[in-house]
This record gives sequence, C-alpha cells and structure tokens, in this order.
Amino acid sequence: MTPVTVTSPLTGRALPLTEVPDPVFAQAMVGPGTAVDPERVPGAAVAPVDGVVVSLHPHAFVVMDSSGHGVLTHLGIDTVQLDGEGFELMVAKGDTVSRGQEVVRWDPAAVEAAGKSPISPVIALDAVDGDLSAVVDSGPVRAGDALFDWS
Repeated sequence: MTPVTVTSPLTGRALPLTEVPDPVFAQAMVGPGTAVDPERVPGAAVAPVDGVVVSLHPHAFVVMDSSGHGVLTHLGIDTVQLDGEGFELMVAKGDTVSRGQEVVRWDPAAVEAAGKSPISPVIALDAVDGDLSAVVDSGPVRAGDALFDWS
C-alpha cells in the first residue's frame, strides 16, 4: 500500500487514544490512531483522506482511500445514543470525497450539554501499531493538519 497522510477532520486539541473516555478506543481495540478534543463551536467534520465514504452514520464515518486505507472518524463518545440529534449529514454513503470536504455538521458544545464527551477518535482501521508514524497526539490542531502517516 502507498503511504498516506491522515489529516485532522476537526479543529481542536490532539490527544493520545489513551485519554479517550471509552476503553474500546483507549485500548486501541478498533485500531491505532489519535483523537481530537474539538473546539466547542458548531462546525463540520471533514474528510481526513481523499476517498469513498464506505460507512456513514450521524455520529461516525469511514472514508476509504484508493490504496484501501479506511479511516474512521467517531464524533464524540456514546453519541450513537443521541439518535442523530444535532448531526447533519453533508454526503451520502458511496460518495467520493476530497480531503477537507465537509462530511458531517455538528455542535460539540451541544454534545457535551447532552452529557456526552465530544472527544473524537480518528482511527486507522485494519492497521497495527507499527503501521503509523509521525502521530500527533498533543497540542492544537486545525482541520486539515496532519495527524499521522500510515504505511
């Protein structure tokens, strides 16, 4: 597979997965990656790679690039329990998207007000620890900034 740079779908603060308040993500059971604690303003989660939207829910989406790298963006923790309230899909499953294109509009402050964590894991699906390099897991990030390289 061709190495790919995965960029942040959100603006906020990067965190290591170990700080995600969910053991499934914190223990990298879904896969390695990093997380973003988003700014508490309404906005959009954007595609972290160029590719096809292979899975789409109000609270989570997967974009698969042309090399077969699937990147999961999970907007908040336990947000599936919000039944889509406060999330607006901007694309459809099967759509081809470009890095930086809006996928889901949401309000992290509203998620937090509903009692859920807005911390958002960004996961390299079907990857193992050694596949990722240059992982950003601290400090400020803007949507479109590099989060990790996946080879």
